[in-house]
Amino acid sequence: MTTRLDPAAHAWMSAGPARRVVEALEAARPASARFVGGCVRNALLGAPVDDVDVATPLTPDEVVRAVEAAGLHPVPTGVEHGTVTVVADHVGVEVTTLRRDVETDGRRAVIAFTDDWVEDSARRDFRLNAIYADPDGALFDPQDGLADIAAGRVVFIGDAETRIREDYLRILRFFRFHAWYGKGDLDAVGLAACGAQAGGMTRLSVERVWKELKKLLAAPDPRAALAAMAEAGVTEQTLPEAVALDLIGALVDMERAEGWAADPLLRVEALIPRLEITAARVRRRLKLSNAEAARLSAWSTSAVNPRLLVGRDSDTLAKTLYAADVQAVLDRARLAWAIDAAQGETPAADWRALIADVAAWERPVFPVTGDDLHAAGVPKGPQMGAALKALEALWVKGGFSAGKDQLLAAVPVVLRR
Repeated sequence: MTTRLDPAAHAWMSAGPARRVVEALEAARPASARFVGGCVRNALLGAPVDDVDVATPLTPDEVVRAVEAAGLHPVPTGVEHGTVTVVADHVGVEVTTLRRDVETDGRRAVIAFTDDWVEDSARRDFRLNAIYADPDGALFDPQDGLADIAAGRVVFIGDAETRIREDYLRILRFFRFHAWYGKGDLDAVGLAACGAQAGGMTRLSVERVWKELKKLLAAPDPRAALAAMAEAGVTEQTLPEAVALDLIGALVDMERAEGWAADPLLRVEALIPRLEITAARVRRRLKLSNAEAARLSAWSTSAVNPRLLVGRDSDTLAKTLYAADVQAVLDRARLAWAIDAAQGETPAADWRALIADVAAWERPVFPVTGDDLHAAGVPKGPQMGAALKALEALWVKGGFSAGKDQLLAAVPVVLRR
């Protein structure tokens, strides 16, 4: 495994906001800045780098003075934990002082600052996340994370149960990182520790749990991680409504075959029964966003059977979709096709055509408003509501083709009904 990253091959190292921040810290004290964590790990794996974290022996006050001297803007986002977000070129770069834990309770830690890079690495979660790179790309690997990256291992630093008790979210992170970067079986010691400590996850906020679970479910193929979670009793603590992994396996195969992007919420739907009461429990348990909750609810209550739409004409499909939640129909169709594909049923071309049509469908706008009816002499109130409903039914029955004038001409007819 390499002992150096080439800055010229990684723009985030050689130029831009992160480089400006590192240069500001180095100007204050030489050898005082190293990239660390996900940016280094992903660069070594050839994966995209989204966020750049910098570690430094400088205290937060020294960081603030150093970056201000360089014309950068510090924001004290987590000073109590040693973190200052430095804004350079409108991009935030997190700079964290080297730390050691003094006390932890499974959710948050009391820390003390240190200037010892090895001590800082020992408080991190996994060995592959404890690799540092200096501004020239030289790697510092005190926990042997490079070997884990090469082997596709996710291994806790030091005693696994101790690491977990420092922050029980590390249980989900163990499975998430394996889903993204692991090869073969999960680390047996780490897996056993996660099972032994799973009950501690009740101390976590549900927002943190869902955020982490969503990242796990966004992995290209989370099946092995999800199976191990269930076996270890972790699923019972995070998503006890999950009943089986067969459908998510079929969905992952379908995603690969059709080039669909991983969709965490669709994968949740693949894991749980399609029951309104179950969806409601999941919404409450994970405190989904309004949009996520609405989507899950619509999927659980949708009366549209997508199998009955396969091969139907465009007029029938349009009328069905107009009266339905389109995203719910799309979700149900994708899951139904995944099941059929696994069982060798229903021609793929028919499913593919249906899903493409549903995804591309745009809801037509009913051309008549209450103001239009009022101008035509219809009084406001129940009569107007009934007239609007009747006109809309005529419009849908006619394939959405009638214009405003044609519909208004039918007002006397609908009023006599």
